[in-house]
Amino acid sequence: MLEYYNKPKETGESYDEDGWFITGDMAVRHADGDIRFLGRYKDMLKVGGENVDPMEFEGLLLTHPSVQQTAVVGFPDERLAEVAVAFIQRKSDADCSETDVIEFCQGKFASFKLPRHVLFIDEFPMTASGKIRKVALREQARELLT
Repeated sequence: MLEYYNKPKETGESYDEDGWFITGDMAVRHADGDIRFLGRYKDMLKVGGENVDPMEFEGLLLTHPSVQQTAVVGFPDERLAEVAVAFIQRKSDADCSETDVIEFCQGKFASFKLPRHVLFIDEFPMTASGKIRKVALREQARELLT
C-alpha cells in the first residue's frame, strides 16, 4: 500500500521508522511457520490496567445455546478505565437475559474481565467485507448506557 486516499496523517501513522506498514493486527507465528490471527490491537480492552482480549469472551459466548452472534467492546468506566460490553444477537427461537449471560460467564474468567453490560441487538452493523463494525457498537453503547 502506498497511501490512504487524501489522508496523509493516517498514512504517516501507518508506517514505522523502517518503512514497514503497521496493520494493527495481533498474530503469533508457530514453529511450523503457520500464523494465527489473534485480533486487532485497537479492539483490546484495558480493564483496570490489564489487557483483556474481547475474542476470549466472544468465543465463550458463542457456546451459549441462545447466542447466534456476539461482539464485545469497551465502555468507559471511572474506576477501571474501561469495562466489557457484550452485544448479543439471539437465535431466532431463543430467549436469554443480561443476567443469564453474565451468570454463564462467571467462573470461566477472572471477575474483572466479565462483561458489565449485555446489550441485545437484532442485527450487527457490518462492513462491506462482512466484518462487525465495532466502532459503531462502541458508539451505540455510549448512547444506550450514558
